[in-house]
Amino acid sequence: MKLQRYDRSLIKDYAETPEGYLTVRVPITRPGVFPYARQDGAVQMEAKLPDEIFSDVTIQSARSKPITDEHPNEPVTLDNYQTYAKGMSHTDVQVEDLKLYVSLTITDKGLINKIHEGKREISIGFMSDVVAETGTYNGQPYEYVQRNIEINHIAIVDKGRAGPEVAIRSDSDAWQIDSVEGGKIKMVKIEIEGVEYEVDPAVKTYIESLTASTGEEDEEEEESKKKKTDAVDVLRGRLDALKIKLQNTERALANEKVKQSSADELDKKVAERVQLISTTKPFLGDSFDFTGKTERAIKEAVIATIKQDFKGDGKSDDYINAFFDATITQVHSTGYSSTGANSVITGDAANADKDVQKLKNQRLNMRK
Repeated sequence: MKLQRYDRSLIKDYAETPEGYLTVRVPITRPGVFPYARQDGAVQMEAKLPDEIFSDVTIQSARSKPITDEHPNEPVTLDNYQTYAKGMSHTDVQVEDLKLYVSLTITDKGLINKIHEGKREISIGFMSDVVAETGTYNGQPYEYVQRNIEINHIAIVDKGRAGPEVAIRSDSDAWQIDSVEGGKIKMVKIEIEGVEYEVDPAVKTYIESLTASTGEEDEEEEESKKKKTDAVDVLRGRLDALKIKLQNTERALANEKVKQSSADELDKKVAERVQLISTTKPFLGDSFDFTGKTERAIKEAVIATIKQDFKGDGKSDDYINAFFDATITQVHSTGYSSTGANSVITGDAANADKDVQKLKNQRLNMRK
């Protein structure tokens, strides 16, 4: 019987830098439903859902993380970095083919030699909240969901086995172990087709659970079910990838729409400012400094050119706008002089307040 291994990847190719370091680009995890077993024999199916492992938090956590030789017995921190770190991940984390990819650079000579000799499996150690939640993903039922996944380190391992710390989870074989003895997991024996094997107790529990659930089903029927399940898994995987691509495209279009709207609004404001300066400059003269002046301040300055005792304090914007319109209209139609018939004080311009009220009413009517 073959045990399918999840969330484990291999270093298939690597490049050597001039300094002798090794640089590789590998998938480090993917969505799925995986069995996690404890030393008490209990097995629980936990889901890594796309929304979780492709979240901004998880993607960010994969950047610039230490590379280790096997999983350490504790989380990698600033205090023990020099002890465990054998390299560092890059910042080029991307979602490709429904997997999380990142480049790694290994800088430790001993680990580089082991890779040359065939040690090439990748396994992440991570922190997560395990929430009791039932559901189905790609046809596989689960009892729990891993939330808030944060990658602590990326290990290069001989073969898939869980991280020894209960708070650290490993994706190599998708197992979680509660405790260890002397830094190593206590192995147990299992017999398969007359041959006895020494295996991780979690593996034994999982194999026995599969055997119990399978029963005496006909082999041909089981093979047919497997083919159908595989085909459905492929289609669902493609659908998930397309959904993520669609979400990214919709987000990009929304951002472009916001940018265009902001640009159009800026163009409109610039045009209005230019028009205001062009209209008022003949009244205010070349010496007037428009820099930093608000639209209202400029309009009040224009009004003051024909009514020197004008005070805008306490007046509404509608009043100022109407008075300004009346001033512009009056000067354009009758011309401006400081004394005589067109004077604000002595002439017909003294009735400007009436015109202001009329224009203000017109503006209010337009709003209705």
